[in-house]
Amino acid sequence: MTFRRFVSGLAIVSALLLCAHASARVVTDLAGRQVELPDHPQRVLLGEGRFVFAMALLDRENPIQRIIGWQGELKAQDPYAWGQLLKRFPQAGQVPLIGKSSEASVSPEKIVSLRPDLAIFGLTGHGPTRNTPMLRALHEAGIPVIFIDFRDKPLLHTVPSMKLLGQALGREKEAEQYIEFYQSHLEQVRQIVAPVPQAERPRVFVEMLAGVWPACCHTTGNGSYGDMVQAAGGVNIVAGLVPGALGDVSMEYLLSHQPDIYIATGSRSEPGRDGLLIGPGATAALSASSLSALLARPGIRELEAVKSQRAFGIWHAFYNSPYNVLAVEALAKWFYPQRAAALHPEATQAELYRRFLSVDGQGTYWTAPAK
Repeated sequence: MTFRRFVSGLAIVSALLLCAHASARVVTDLAGRQVELPDHPQRVLLGEGRFVFAMALLDRENPIQRIIGWQGELKAQDPYAWGQLLKRFPQAGQVPLIGKSSEASVSPEKIVSLRPDLAIFGLTGHGPTRNTPMLRALHEAGIPVIFIDFRDKPLLHTVPSMKLLGQALGREKEAEQYIEFYQSHLEQVRQIVAPVPQAERPRVFVEMLAGVWPACCHTTGNGSYGDMVQAAGGVNIVAGLVPGALGDVSMEYLLSHQPDIYIATGSRSEPGRDGLLIGPGATAALSASSLSALLARPGIRELEAVKSQRAFGIWHAFYNSPYNVLAVEALAKWFYPQRAAALHPEATQAELYRRFLSVDGQGTYWTAPAK
């Protein structure tokens, strides 16, 4: 089917959806677009499966109840989180997929066939992004699309993204409750680390999905975990080298620019390669032992941070989740064991799950290597 024929075939679907939009309001999304939305949409499509983490803060009784389609990356890339979700909400396994784990795999025809009255996409990521060519086709079909962001600029965009989702889903109260929690915990970290002179801050390297890729080192520059490192009072040693949120550096670079602290992120392993096994449902022993295996890799084991026991592991999915405040607290605790003694990320996590989520918080989300 040609793209022109596809667009021309949307007239009937568009007419049907316009009736549903009779009662609507206008919001401004994270791409700066003004979008007209129906009140209380009941058929929501997620451009990334991991956006369910945000839905869980708003549709607290059942975050799956309005989702009629999503991208398929969650199951493949975070099996621990997927298992937790499926155990609590078995219907998640029946939600239709719009693609696999890349924007190129997404089918606009599938999106239209699901008849969503709201689609939620990310500015960047594994699903359709702000530059997606399918945006026009979805507009022609009468499907409103909003863009959010927890991935590219997490510390800047989490609050406006949650406000936008609250407006779009008719969950303003729930969104504001979480925002208050989020900002209060970030402010506590800020007050702890703000007095530390730049020259005294630890130099940090983050290896994203450590061990999953054939060679070192996939990392974070300006954005993503790099922003979290900065918020926690660290200095990202590749911030000036990797201009975007994600990029790569060589092992030679890492060994010649020795960090004070090494952080591995993870959620899975790949056949024949080690990975950090961590996240919802993962045991502390499993996470610690998998980190130990990663730290024993050639090159990585030569880092002074590893030799001095200043190497840690953390759940990768914090990089694309409104729960990123937990990562900031855990990082700050590692960076400043004495100064940040008042921080208790485990207690913050327990409060998050108790107050805002209807899944249990069992699992391991940050770890030191096995002793």
